[in-house]
Amino acid sequence: MKELILIAGLGVLALLAGLINGRKFFMPIVLIGLSTNIGFSLADWGSNEMVYGMLKLDNFALAFNIVFSAIAFLWFISAYEYFTDDNNFSDHFALVLFTLTGAFLLVSFTNMITLFLGIEILSIPLFVLVGSNKTKLKSNEAAFKYFLLGSFASAFLLFGMALIYGSTGSFDLAIISGTIAKSTSIPPMYFAGMLLMLMSIAFKVSAAPFHFWAPDAYEGAPTNITAYMATVVKTVAFAAFFRLFYSAFGSVHSEYALVLSIMCAITLIVANITAAVQANVKRMMAYSSISHAGFMLIAIFTLNAANLLLYYTLVYSISSIIVFTVIKIVKAYNSGNDSINAFKGLLKQNPILAGCLIVALLSMAGIPPLAGFMAKYFMFTTLVSNGYLWLVVIAILTSLVGVYYYFKVIIAVFQKPETENDITLSFAHKFILIICALALLVISIVPDMILGVL
Repeated sequence: MKELILIAGLGVLALLAGLINGRKFFMPIVLIGLSTNIGFSLADWGSNEMVYGMLKLDNFALAFNIVFSAIAFLWFISAYEYFTDDNNFSDHFALVLFTLTGAFLLVSFTNMITLFLGIEILSIPLFVLVGSNKTKLKSNEAAFKYFLLGSFASAFLLFGMALIYGSTGSFDLAIISGTIAKSTSIPPMYFAGMLLMLMSIAFKVSAAPFHFWAPDAYEGAPTNITAYMATVVKTVAFAAFFRLFYSAFGSVHSEYALVLSIMCAITLIVANITAAVQANVKRMMAYSSISHAGFMLIAIFTLNAANLLLYYTLVYSISSIIVFTVIKIVKAYNSGNDSINAFKGLLKQNPILAGCLIVALLSMAGIPPLAGFMAKYFMFTTLVSNGYLWLVVIAILTSLVGVYYYFKVIIAVFQKPETENDITLSFAHKFILIICALALLVISIVPDMILGVL
């Protein structure tokens, strides 16, 4: 409970920081707060604390809380100029911190009411953050599309929850699962509710065919916010996805496994083929994010794969922090240009920037011995052990397509630069890039350090 109070308290404090012009000192407060949140989770490990029957601080919730807090810690350092260069810094701090409040609810809920509250507390500030670059038409358009489609998704979620309640008489996940397990015949209304909730959450994780909002939102949002959506938001959305289907719908696993496996295949095919034809790196990374969502879906329908989901989300988030940090820096040095051509000669302009980008892209492509290869390998093995050989073939073939478009950027890095200007890195950016690149190498060597916690 103290984790939730801490994060929400930081959000309220951020609103007050604007009144006293606390621009300089509030970033350290946030970083200390996130570090404390991680410490609280480590101290509560194994406690399985129940909070009013609505939240459960089990090891699953605490592990994902540690992961998204650590990723948010790195993101805040990477995105420091987003808060220092804007007169609305306290609003931006508060909006991001309130999304983290929703994130904590999403990784620990045991009741569908808490699930809905978590999604809305996470989503509503994001609608504002996506459109926070008020002078850019693309940012406004992205926020409007995201808001409209997100509202529809929330309506589907509520309708699905109502049908589940009507067929089981409860919003509590354990009671829902127990009621259906004891039932001799499952009401059609239950399956309709489950399908509606699946559609809504598939939108939140940008799985095909509910992914159409993602490329526009990722491209139009400020690059720092795009990085936040691709890392923290995607991590907690999949944690909530897993918790819902494992805890509430696990007794009818065979009924939805085929639907999710087909959705996984469609996601991998559509995302990778579309990404391969993109010339804009930011938009390409949006489709790449959808592709990785396809891999994360594997942990949902194979069940008992919480550790694999934790490992994959951590690896993907660290890689994304690197890539989007580089995109932001390159874009700033190329007058807002974030096409593949803008990355030409990056190795000559700044070897550290280029080296870290190459490590991150190779990891995303699944090239051994990096952590991205290990993450995909573990997903392949769980598919094989569950009898989804046809999906393994699709995943391997689409991963080869992924290698193609990631290498388009890597090749550009080694080409002759279009401008001779060197790129200088701030200490914060240099620190984040090197730490993240080293982390990818470490967790590829000792994956059990992550896999063994759940």
